[in-house]
Amino acid sequence: MLTVMDTIDGMKTVVAVFETGSFTAASARLGLSKALVSKYVASVEASLGVRLFNRSTRRLAITEAGRAYYQQALPLLDELAALADNMTGEQSSAKGLLRVSVPVAFGEMSLTPLVPKFLAENPGLSIDLQLTDNMIDMLEEGIDVVIRIGSVDESNLVVRELNTFPLMLCASPAYLLRHRAPQSAQGLLEHNCIVDSNFRVGRQWPLRAADGTTEFVNIHSNIAVNSPRAVRELAIAGAGIGMIPKFLAQDALDQGLLTELLPGHTVLEFGMYALYPHRRYLAKKVRCFIDFLLENFAAEPAHPKV
Repeated sequence: MLTVMDTIDGMKTVVAVFETGSFTAASARLGLSKALVSKYVASVEASLGVRLFNRSTRRLAITEAGRAYYQQALPLLDELAALADNMTGEQSSAKGLLRVSVPVAFGEMSLTPLVPKFLAENPGLSIDLQLTDNMIDMLEEGIDVVIRIGSVDESNLVVRELNTFPLMLCASPAYLLRHRAPQSAQGLLEHNCIVDSNFRVGRQWPLRAADGTTEFVNIHSNIAVNSPRAVRELAIAGAGIGMIPKFLAQDALDQGLLTELLPGHTVLEFGMYALYPHRRYLAKKVRCFIDFLLENFAAEPAHPKV
């Protein structure tokens, strides 16, 4: 006979298997052995008298009963977590492992230097940073918060805009000794430009003048790369003019390794967003991290886009 704690642990395990799609991934998320995950799921199925998952050597398939169980178990687990927080109150600190997915360049340059401060403020937490520029499935990979730079379209997640990051046109002083700095948007046509293939604009760069007019310049380029940090390094090495996020370019500008071009023009701007699951109850560890992001990165109070 299952105890109350067995029932709760079994419920958490079924939810983890459902969201990750495998017993192996669920065991990694929960910190349990694969055998114990299998045992919990089997115990829940035995107590209910239904099969939640169809197993084979190649794949795991969710049954209709499994889907119904997940949909009803999720709000119950949320209520239990909320109850624990309400009983312990604000005097209890966030605990556990926080898993965060963050773009590589932003993670390396901007977020990781602040991680020690976050952990010092939240000593009950540990953090697992996943640095990747690839799109991920939060539920499948067990990620608590995704930070994204750029556009977002995630209808099943809460999307909270934190800030916007401008891009700058930059080149090295050595490059500018060989090539006269452009004095207008059309002046870019006389230069070699470094294309970041992550940007949808490709070789058609938009530049907005102070009077609000926008020109689209079909730049010339002999190099493209899918990394903003690589664009910065290529620009420093004298390969041409790069369109670089300000947070990446600032140190090089301060050190004289890069020079800003056409400062009277505005190029692209990208939003910074925090994404997390759309659930009734937001875990305290996630709330603490979102508050930390707002404190350190938000230009002004932001409102969630749901």
